[in-house]
Amino acid sequence: MMEKELSWLSFNARVLQEAADEKTPLIERVRFLGIFSNNQDEFFRVRVAGIRRKIMIEEARGGGEASRTLLADINHRVLELQHRFDDIYQRLLVDLARRNLFLINETQLSDFHKTWLKTYFREKIRRHIIPILLNKHSKIERNLEDGLTYLVAEIRHQNNTQYAFIPVPSDKVPRFVQLPAEGSRKRATLILLDNIIRHCVNDLFAGMFEFDSVRCYSMKLTRDAEYDISNEIDTSLLEKMSSGLKQRLTAEPVRLVYDREMPKTMLDMLTEQLGASSYDSVIPGGRYHNFRDFMEFPNPGRKYLEHEKIPTISTKQFSRCTNSFDAISADDILLHYPYHRFAHLTEWLRQAAYDPAVTSIKLNIYRAAKRSQVLSTLIEAVKNGKDVTVVVELAARFDEEANIGWAKVLTDAGVRVSFGVPSLKVHAKLALISRIEFGEMVDYAHIGTGNFNEKTAKFYTDLALFTKDPNITKEVGVVFDFIAHPYRRIKVNHLLVAPIDARRKLYKLIDGEIRNKRAGKSAGISLKLNNLVDPGLIKRLYDASRNGVQVKLIIRGMCSLITELPGISDNIKAISVIDKYLEHPRIMVFNNNDDPKVFITSGDWMSRNLDNRVEVGCPIYSAKLKKQILQLLAIQWQDTLKARRIDRYQTNPYVKRGNRKKMRSQLATFEYLMEQEPPATAN
Repeated sequence: MMEKELSWLSFNARVLQEAADEKTPLIERVRFLGIFSNNQDEFFRVRVAGIRRKIMIEEARGGGEASRTLLADINHRVLELQHRFDDIYQRLLVDLARRNLFLINETQLSDFHKTWLKTYFREKIRRHIIPILLNKHSKIERNLEDGLTYLVAEIRHQNNTQYAFIPVPSDKVPRFVQLPAEGSRKRATLILLDNIIRHCVNDLFAGMFEFDSVRCYSMKLTRDAEYDISNEIDTSLLEKMSSGLKQRLTAEPVRLVYDREMPKTMLDMLTEQLGASSYDSVIPGGRYHNFRDFMEFPNPGRKYLEHEKIPTISTKQFSRCTNSFDAISADDILLHYPYHRFAHLTEWLRQAAYDPAVTSIKLNIYRAAKRSQVLSTLIEAVKNGKDVTVVVELAARFDEEANIGWAKVLTDAGVRVSFGVPSLKVHAKLALISRIEFGEMVDYAHIGTGNFNEKTAKFYTDLALFTKDPNITKEVGVVFDFIAHPYRRIKVNHLLVAPIDARRKLYKLIDGEIRNKRAGKSAGISLKLNNLVDPGLIKRLYDASRNGVQVKLIIRGMCSLITELPGISDNIKAISVIDKYLEHPRIMVFNNNDDPKVFITSGDWMSRNLDNRVEVGCPIYSAKLKKQILQLLAIQWQDTLKARRIDRYQTNPYVKRGNRKKMRSQLATFEYLMEQEPPATAN
């Protein structure tokens, strides 16, 4: 099996391919540099940090050689990607200039812009900057924030040198500033916040220090994203999580990225002050860090430099009915975000909030939007006397603080807030609304592959099923009961519920295809997942391949399964699609002798999802919706522009087009879904 961390870097290399691809609009290419950088940050905070901890534990036991080798391989690959990143960035600057878009630095300023920026700095930026001085009282290793870019200033006066760390306040001031036009020049000029500070750095220290010169070099520290939480019985879960977040602020460094032009004396000072160990990654880079801000790179009015905006679809199944419950009663509904409007979901909840027939609403939150209409609606439902229960996952990595805040707001509003199952993350995407119809209680359920998050629904592709099928809704209720009372045994016949029975049922489904193939029946497996790294399931897929079962994989991220191994994975093909939207649905199809069993699920094929999280997979029973999902998978397999093969070497070759026409699957998906709707419903 491929090490999952190396496979993850192969995935991020695919993201970098989009930045290099000249067929991708220019501004989008720059933004893909931001996505790549954001991904790398999380990789070090989580995965590299995990290996680092593992080495420490293994060395204490007299081992650790394999983990050290893996870390060395990772660092080698990271440096390769960094060099490629720097080359692409320089090429993109040239391409931007050819289109009269200039991203300049402080040495390229005209006299007019120098003066303008001095005023801009004093009025907009300076109040947000308090340098941290290096002296015998400072504790730099504790005071530098994770993931924030700093300019390390070397302040020289005669033979004395003073160091100061200047935070780049991109959370308070735009990272990109468009400079005013000079005369009649038809050009757009942008400058990074970092370079404005460099230009005005003397103003920052004037009157505070005597100095002959100030030189600035950038750096960024990445810390371990894990944290220890106290097990004291008298400490509430909220208090434990809050304490853990504070620990993260001072967690061990796992990566130091610095300007490769930085003087050696300054670099030596940094590594000494930060306590960089032999396990830390000290990586030379360019002048700028926190390239994740390039995800928001502005486009000064040139529409052709961005992807054409795809309108959202109002599905006729909802829009033709007077209320959402009538629409779901008529037939199961499957939404495909961001092609379909997320507003269909929020409208369903809005109606439930004041529908006299609705008695209760249950929903679980893993990641919510900052200004969540979903959660605001549930608060309004309480005011109308509805019994509202929200399961808030406090341990959603990097969203802990936001979820703690929402938990408090919901509790204060009278919502019944649950924090899920001890030792298990609740990652399922469920909602259950109970309604009295003709004197009987009827349940309506939502089962999705993505979060109840209005923001991510605009650029994550996901599936959401709405149903009142009692076979499904009853078992969704059972899952909510399990979350509330995890000590009770549960049994479900239709859903796949991790960690209760999902692994066992998946093994059984794969084994069923092997038996069919051996019996001369039709067999096959098609999977679309974010990550495929679970050893047990990979072994089962290898078994299926050895028995002649054709396995087709669409994997966005990590894929530890190795394709094209003679006698082991000859019958397994894998591709990955990287494009405008982040591919996020999890879909599983088992041929079942030409009577396909189709599932959507919240969980990837990872050990953590199957054994340490509450995940739910749902069968699709509607023949119409089955056909739709199969067609959507077929469209992705026909992609000739954005699909890459995941080969045994993970080199990410693009799928060869041959004599086939050009086809971009995300655009083709929109066109396919539009064919299901009257033309007037797009808006």
